[in-house]
Amino acid sequence: MEQIDGRALIYACSAIGAGLAMIAGIGPGIGQGYAAGKGAEAVGRQPEAQGDVVRTMLLGAAVAETTGIYGLIVAIILLFANPLIADYLKLLGQ
Repeated sequence: MEQIDGRALIYACSAIGAGLAMIAGIGPGIGQGYAAGKGAEAVGRQPEAQGDVVRTMLLGAAVAETTGIYGLIVAIILLFANPLIADYLKLLGQ
């Protein structure tokens, strides 16, 4: 049976973690689609309030998107700037 070294295990787990972190993009996508639909309905019912509806909808979309961006940042850190590798090498004395 072949042994897996610690560095390979950290890379593998980091890749899995990055994939799981990207699941965070599902929520903002659903939320923004729902908000855009409701915004279109509101403008259809009251066209004179279009400015207020669009402004509120865009603010809500920006706030909702931060969750997806945080997930993307975590995934990028895990893939390209993994702090666990440095800790592992320090532990080995390299």
